[in-house]
Amino acid sequence: MKIIRTTPAMADWSRRLHREGVTIGFVPTMGALHEGHRALIRAARLACDAVVVSIFVNPTQFGPTEDLSNYPRQLRLDQALCRKEGVDAIFAPTVKTMYPVGAQTVVTVPGIARRWEGEARPHHFQGVATVVTKLLSLVQPDKTWFGQKDYQQAALVQQLVKDLNLPGHPIIHPTVREADGLALSSRNVYLSSSERQAAPVLSRALQAGIAAIRAGERNAARIQRHMLRVAATEPLATVEYLAVCDPVTLEPLSQLNRQAVLLGAMRIGRVRLLDNMLTSFRRKP
Repeated sequence: MKIIRTTPAMADWSRRLHREGVTIGFVPTMGALHEGHRALIRAARLACDAVVVSIFVNPTQFGPTEDLSNYPRQLRLDQALCRKEGVDAIFAPTVKTMYPVGAQTVVTVPGIARRWEGEARPHHFQGVATVVTKLLSLVQPDKTWFGQKDYQQAALVQQLVKDLNLPGHPIIHPTVREADGLALSSRNVYLSSSERQAAPVLSRALQAGIAAIRAGERNAARIQRHMLRVAATEPLATVEYLAVCDPVTLEPLSQLNRQAVLLGAMRIGRVRLLDNMLTSFRRKP
């Protein structure tokens, strides 16, 4: 497994493999790898000849009051996991490598990124869009894997690749969960024992919305109330949003038609949790 630190070396490695007819699968991460990342790597391993994992804690997607300095970093453990999963190369650049002195260009985000997380974390998606554009341009993958847990981010990347003709067809992998339903996240390590017990309330709230839809409910406000009632049972939880949205535009729905995505964000202690669930259904006759 090759460890690549510089942008010229990453681009050279990719060009050499493409000249040899090798297909490249790419899994961009911020490190602190867990079973969710392992699932993405395995999917890439099955679909492509070579797999690249990037490990880069991107400072431009963190706000001034967010946890950049405390974000978990465990490069040796990440390398061991990648090696075990047969990863061919890790791209682990420094901040100065990705954002050299004098760098000024940023990527403006589309409308799909302005609600929900875009409102809660101003400039977050601009940082995501900029770093993803740089990574895809360097790695030149044939396919790129993202987790569904960050649904809005995945939707943004799909739009970004389409609009800017970037390489690396994005593939969205279903969310990987703990046995109690909690979506896997690198930030889960911040949860205390009591907070960890409380954290699955987010997935339970979303499941309550899904259950209402399966029972025939199509009014979004009533579905949202089902979710909020479940969230209110957990005193440690502070809801930021529980929304019923169009799965493509992420605009809130008033009445459901054929598909919907339920989006949720809440705080448990100092940890901000994200989750979502997709559903499709037939219209009432």
